[in-house]
Amino acid sequence: MTDNRKGFGKVTTNKIDKSKAYFNELKRRQAAHARTVRIFILLFFLIVAGAVGAFFVGLKTDFCEKHFGIDSPITIFFAKMAKDNENKSEADFSLPFGHRRKNILLLGVDASETPDDLWSGTRTDTIIIVNVDPRSKSINAISVPRDSKVYLPGGNGIQKINAAHAIGGVDMTVKTIENTLGVRIDKYIMVHDDAVKSIVEALGGVDVYVEKPMRYHDWAGHLHIDLAKGQQRLSPKDAVGYLRFRHDPMGDIGRTQRQQWFLRGVVNEMKKPETIAKIPDIVGVARKYIKTNMSPYELTQFALMAKHLDMDKVEIATLPGAPNKRGAISYWIIDPEKSQDVINRLIYRKKVEENYEIPTSASILYSDSKASEAHEIRAALKEAGINVTCESHISKTHSQFIAHRTRITGDYYNHIKKSVPQIDGYQFVYEPAVYLCADTDFTIVVAGK
Repeated sequence: MTDNRKGFGKVTTNKIDKSKAYFNELKRRQAAHARTVRIFILLFFLIVAGAVGAFFVGLKTDFCEKHFGIDSPITIFFAKMAKDNENKSEADFSLPFGHRRKNILLLGVDASETPDDLWSGTRTDTIIIVNVDPRSKSINAISVPRDSKVYLPGGNGIQKINAAHAIGGVDMTVKTIENTLGVRIDKYIMVHDDAVKSIVEALGGVDVYVEKPMRYHDWAGHLHIDLAKGQQRLSPKDAVGYLRFRHDPMGDIGRTQRQQWFLRGVVNEMKKPETIAKIPDIVGVARKYIKTNMSPYELTQFALMAKHLDMDKVEIATLPGAPNKRGAISYWIIDPEKSQDVINRLIYRKKVEENYEIPTSASILYSDSKASEAHEIRAALKEAGINVTCESHISKTHSQFIAHRTRITGDYYNHIKKSVPQIDGYQFVYEPAVYLCADTDFTIVVAGK
């Protein structure tokens, strides 16, 4: 079956040994995730700052008057919200996008060669399409590999997709995404690479457990890391070192795990009531390191909407494809059929008929510290009539429920949780092209430290 839609181009399919394909894909995904974490951190700051601020200030308007002034716009805004909350079970907010689903393009750019211009000539290390559904208050996200081989508009020929911004700015990036995937981009948010350091400075530090001593000095690159093992309050400089350290046996995998731990520390920091007083500093960072065509009002309403998001309805995926090297250039060749499957599911929200009676197979991957829990999950799955055909070890710190078939939906996952409560709270991921253990309907990853 072929897909003749514009932009996908000709795709060559090769017979690849499954185990080799898995490790190649795992390595690429770990590197892609390391880039993805940075943009989600800053976006999360924006969302949680609004949501946490709304919650606490709605309860304590005098707190806002003390820190921002009785006549400040921030005080007036949250005072109105507090008044609304007295009469309504939920905070009142206007949907910034109306009732229609919208697609927001999140872009993370690298450092610019021009100090006075953070954006010109930069490449997009991170490309994520976020589909927002105001009616169901849910979001889906598709990560587009930066090495994806595409045709750039304006006669710029075949390039990696991350070159679109360096050549033609955000307009060319948006147009390339639309032409390649056949989706409409309604809004965009770009985040600069220097954002994390400035955000940590605005917060006054982030608490993280450093799993081992980290010492490294790169005099040419001006990178100096000297961290002791144990609980640490990371300064902006220490945070950069902690996130960039990779000189250990796990390489990029270890670095990715540290970014996940750092993100958890950021989440805990944002939950503190005293963070409200730091919102102006966070907003100041956002003004410098964020470029968007969303108005301040839209960003504020987006933040308020986040309070009502049902995380069990969030689905994420990476655009399916395979690595391919032509000479010295390595590309990610998009799989048109599987990519269309992902787009139909996560962007267009195409529904499939549920049938829990169809025989289902599963794989289980677990870390050494979670062997007993994995055995309990296996027993519960078998009791529910699900055939576990593969079990193996894996080093991961994030537990996931990974669907490989269209019929394995979020509703199916919620149905399975009734029989297998141990997987409650696992991140739901849709990966139709990657089988981490065997060719099964879904994979459960039981992760541990």
